[in-house]
Amino acid sequence: MTNSSKFIDAFIKVYEKALLENVNRDEVPKHIGIIMDGNRRYAQQLGLDPKYGHYYGREKLYDVLEWCMELGIKIVTVYAFSTENFMRSREEVISLMRLFEETIEKELSEGRIHREKIRVRIIGRRELLPSNLIEKIEKIEEETKNYENYILNIAIAYGGREEILDAIKKIILDIMDKKLTVDQINEETVRKNLYTGELPDPDLILRTSGEERISNFLLWQSAYSELYFTDVYWPSFSKIDFLKAIISYQKRQRRFGK
Repeated sequence: MTNSSKFIDAFIKVYEKALLENVNRDEVPKHIGIIMDGNRRYAQQLGLDPKYGHYYGREKLYDVLEWCMELGIKIVTVYAFSTENFMRSREEVISLMRLFEETIEKELSEGRIHREKIRVRIIGRRELLPSNLIEKIEKIEEETKNYENYILNIAIAYGGREEILDAIKKIILDIMDKKLTVDQINEETVRKNLYTGELPDPDLILRTSGEERISNFLLWQSAYSELYFTDVYWPSFSKIDFLKAIISYQKRQRRFGK
């Protein structure tokens, strides 16, 4: 390592420490939603096949989850694969399904989720997924269902509009079964029938890659979420970028329409 590299590394560590000291641990978000965007562009920037960007993206998710745990952020919901993503090339979709399956197997065998007591939930239209992946999803959900330290929601085959439509269908079935009347339908009724169920809405939604839209992610739940956009691609997202997002969130006044 050159002297200049050592200086840069030392500066980064000092800057991280300074930002960390500026974070108010009593006001961190309880729930963060993350749109992990830019994996393919990151790989292309390095001259690699775009599919490798998703592997770099997976490793970054591990980093971010550690940073969240360090600050005491209890719930994280990440956007991994949308219903629209099925329109990508067959090769890329198959590669991503394998990556999801491999990742679940890795987590189950290495025991990280068990050590940290992380409840893992996959939200989305799982019936659209390969049967092997569905089996892995059911296994990890079953093995972590009683954990209460942290919750990780992974949105796969997910769309915010589809989520709302599915909630409407559940409500209609309850009305048909006479478990509910039309006059009893309110915001709480809808909320309970969403994929996220009883969880609080995200306080902060963060998106990487420079795009400034939420792309059909948690449409109902994000009504009063704070939004934060950063230009860096997801695999390049650093702890400094993360801490800047948290500090930006803490500087805002959340009025919830009041």
